[in-house]
Amino acid sequence: MKNIKEKVMKLLFFLTALVSIAAVILICIFLFASGIPAIKEIGVFKFLLGTSWKPANNLYGILPMIVGSFYVTAGALIIGVPIGILTAVFMARFAPRSIYAPLKAAVNLMAGIPSVVYGFFGLVVLVPFIREVFGGRGMSVLTASVLLGLMILPTIISVSETSIRAVPESYYEGGLALGASHERSVFFTVLPAAKSGIFAGVVLGIGRAVGETMAVMMVAGNQAVIPDSMLSGVRTLTTNIVLEMGYSTDLHREALIGTAVVLFVFILIINLSLSLFKRRVK
Repeated sequence: MKNIKEKVMKLLFFLTALVSIAAVILICIFLFASGIPAIKEIGVFKFLLGTSWKPANNLYGILPMIVGSFYVTAGALIIGVPIGILTAVFMARFAPRSIYAPLKAAVNLMAGIPSVVYGFFGLVVLVPFIREVFGGRGMSVLTASVLLGLMILPTIISVSETSIRAVPESYYEGGLALGASHERSVFFTVLPAAKSGIFAGVVLGIGRAVGETMAVMMVAGNQAVIPDSMLSGVRTLTTNIVLEMGYSTDLHREALIGTAVVLFVFILIINLSLSLFKRRVK
């Protein structure tokens, strides 16, 4: 009877894993089967390096969206990574219990807030503030970067805090034994030892920033041109798909699926980079 139960559980686990693998395979088949022919028809270089996205004129250059995604993601990392890592260090090594509990609850709450709520906050608060302080329309690369920087904080903080807490206490005690202060022991012994986990948190944050759609669409301006400043409107790869998929047909629709292929490849490269980094660290 015990052997039968074990076999049933193993089969159940196997089927569960199989469903996950099958879902990824089916998504890949759909994307590449629909997107690659469109990219070939348009031309790889025209598609990836073209600066005009005008479906009515059969112009399908996605370089403005690639650049827009890069700008917004880079801006989000500049804002979110330092704040996230320093917050994680504070929570793991400095925060008293009376502060840690509400701070941890706030981080968990931020992780559960829907992206449309973040977008509404950006539209009502950030857009008018940036318009008032910096000028312009307010819907810009800067606004989207600030909003995404806030959105990736929970991921970076949670993963980084876990990594810092996983560092053996002997590292910290060794620093103290050598005469280092509490702060120097944390920042010069514990933090470097947790770098692989912190990097993983940053990479997950990048994935969240690159893949975010609704919040960015509400505050970025959605102009399909290469932005010439941080105050210019911008359109990302994800928002381009959402904005036009509802009414697209024929080659236009397939070009949007091709955009999804490019986005998928970007995410794949990010994940592979994380795996290679972890192997090098080990």
